[in-house]
Amino acid sequence: MNAPSLTFSTDQAEAWDAISSVLRLSGIDLDDGLLLPPKSDTPSVLAVVGKAGSGKTMLLAALTRALNEAGVDIVSGDWEGKRRKDRRTLAILAPTNKAASVLRGHGVPATTIHRILYTPVYDPEYEKVAEWLAGQGDRPEIEALTDVALDRAYASYQINTSVPAALAAAGLRGSDFITGWKRREDPLDIGLVDESSMLDARQFTDLQDIFPTLLLFGDPAQLPPVQSSGGMVFETLPKGRTLTLHRIHRQDADNPILDLAHALADPEVDYHHFERLVAEAAAKDPRVVLAQRVEADLMARSPVLVWRNATRIRLIHAFRAAFDAPADELLAGEPLICDGIELPLKHRKKRLDLEARGLIKGAQVVYLGPGKRPGFSRLHVFGAEEPRVSAASIVKIEQEGDAEPFIPFAARMGATFLHGAAVTIHKAQGSQWDTVQVFAPDIEIAARMGRVEAGQPLWKRLAYVAITRAERELRWVVRSMLAKPKTTLGVDDLEAPATPLVLTSE
Repeated sequence: MNAPSLTFSTDQAEAWDAISSVLRLSGIDLDDGLLLPPKSDTPSVLAVVGKAGSGKTMLLAALTRALNEAGVDIVSGDWEGKRRKDRRTLAILAPTNKAASVLRGHGVPATTIHRILYTPVYDPEYEKVAEWLAGQGDRPEIEALTDVALDRAYASYQINTSVPAALAAAGLRGSDFITGWKRREDPLDIGLVDESSMLDARQFTDLQDIFPTLLLFGDPAQLPPVQSSGGMVFETLPKGRTLTLHRIHRQDADNPILDLAHALADPEVDYHHFERLVAEAAAKDPRVVLAQRVEADLMARSPVLVWRNATRIRLIHAFRAAFDAPADELLAGEPLICDGIELPLKHRKKRLDLEARGLIKGAQVVYLGPGKRPGFSRLHVFGAEEPRVSAASIVKIEQEGDAEPFIPFAARMGATFLHGAAVTIHKAQGSQWDTVQVFAPDIEIAARMGRVEAGQPLWKRLAYVAITRAERELRWVVRSMLAKPKTTLGVDDLEAPATPLVLTSE
């Protein structure tokens, strides 16, 4: 085995060898860094599973580096050059923008599944610029771009290898150079899919249509997709196609958050025993806090994680009241969650445009203020490579009980949003925040109900997913109280790109 020069555990080394064998059949020799003709045209799917901290991301990153060094082209989803017969392609994917941004934080050039399923159509003039930036053509002469602008584009591309970002550095908007989106026609070679526990059967089928070699990375202890039949796609693979990682790699020192997550696997640990473990961890380590109340200030950027919708709605109203938000409008800085796109079929192109820019179901955004036209909002999309957008918006503030949602403002059609100060644990999957507040009374109710899901008590799955969303600090909130904010809502903490993209639904 010629694995990268890093410390692998025994199970990681075994997984590397198994993956190398699969890639060798597809014509990629990681041992010698060679690209060869495929030895088999049989599609292959392999899964690497393990709990939080088992080293899945470390292995995925090492594979990405090795494939890149072997000469495999990484497809980002923002632009693709002309198809070459000798070209071998790789895409690193995640189900959501937030999950993709977590990977990018580890140096892995990830994109969303949607951005691979649908590819951008470039204006022919700017296609020449893209080819030049990627080293596939000569420096073009474009009437709309000066030499100085082209130099800025080139300098940007050397830093981030993103064609849209480079063109934005040249002073262009997305609508200037992207004329539309189309369903991918040509397959790629290899797909690495992180957070595959979130995939549904349809997405899995779509990915198999595109990638003859597909590697899934997932956590079997997470919650299955809401729309699934109760399982995860990698659980349907034949025997011997799933590789399991066991050893914990995250951080050299003990991580109390991971210790708590793994304690949930002990069948002797019931809810009250687990809460004692939380209290003991909090007494020893500041990274775990046994909190008496929810902190309103934190809710503006990292939502409280709850199980029940009724709890979510109550906390959202408490958050808005704490910041004196008016009932008939949003304050700049309020968090939102994209709930989908409401556009008629004839506007399919615009739907794809909005989704490609990050406004997919579940995307986390911050309201920056009203747009220039009625019904439009300026938004910051977390995890998107170009986070600032302006889009026709329909914002719904849900009410308790059976009351109809209150809509402070709305376009006739466009992206729909719910408030994001609190979200359900199901919707939090794939995301991570520096500090996470978990509303423990909800999880205690799930424990009292005694529900079981896929052979595991539901409360344990909920607790596992919730606490593993925390990167640095876990706050286990034990009382139904909200602390008054110490600051006012604002957007100064959100960095703006040089040229925002302007999206319309008209």
